[in-house]
Amino acid sequence: MNQAPLRRRLSGGVELLADGRAHARVWAPRCRSVDVVPDAARDRPYALQQEPDGFFSGTVELRAGNRYWFRLDSDRLRPDPVSRSQPDGPHGPSMVVDPAAFGWTDGGWRGVPSTGQVIYELHIGTFTPEGSWRAAAGRLADLAEVGVTVVEMMPVADFSGTFGWGYDGVNLYAPTRLYGLPDDLRAFVDRAHALGLGVILDVVYNHLGPDGNYLNDYSADYATDKYTNDWGRAINFEGPAPARALADLRQDVAR
Repeated sequence: MNQAPLRRRLSGGVELLADGRAHARVWAPRCRSVDVVPDAARDRPYALQQEPDGFFSGTVELRAGNRYWFRLDSDRLRPDPVSRSQPDGPHGPSMVVDPAAFGWTDGGWRGVPSTGQVIYELHIGTFTPEGSWRAAAGRLADLAEVGVTVVEMMPVADFSGTFGWGYDGVNLYAPTRLYGLPDDLRAFVDRAHALGLGVILDVVYNHLGPDGNYLNDYSADYATDKYTNDWGRAINFEGPAPARALADLRQDVAR
């Protein structure tokens, strides 16, 4: 009997399975082999199977909250290019996140019209003295009271260092650890919806930051030198589909 194909939400990264394990998949055509290495048990790696199109994938024994690396060609530990959390920053291990664990209360939220909105651009790191999503959520009622209808967060992808405007992000799927946990971001959005506020995200699609960007170890096609900018190497939108998919963030990142 043929097994039903595995259904993944994203084309890459580590996703939890119903049986308590996880499935890992990464695009790494530059590599001969890829292993998943639990950070707490580096002597027990999980070898991934190579697919025909440059992906490596396999089932691994990881749970929500576990930290892990991808080991490239048996000698380099690198964070997950589609990591959902980098608790120690871009140079540290990735962490498994269960996006279904958060208890949303906004089932009645229907969004806001595309016209007639009052947008407030908000930098989480400077909006409150604490510089966190939790603290910012406590001030959302003030924005609603003065007539704001949509909060636009400046980019939140994780980046190196302790302060930034978001334009040097290198982990596009990992909300920066400097502002809190992924569930803190979800709680921020949930609170905004409870107050009738929409939330949109300022994003950077044309480049990644220069520090903490390990994509070149996975594939030379992720970036291009055909175009230049002041922040980092340009994303290769003219390259193969998996390289272009890295910046396809049309999904609701808070969910």
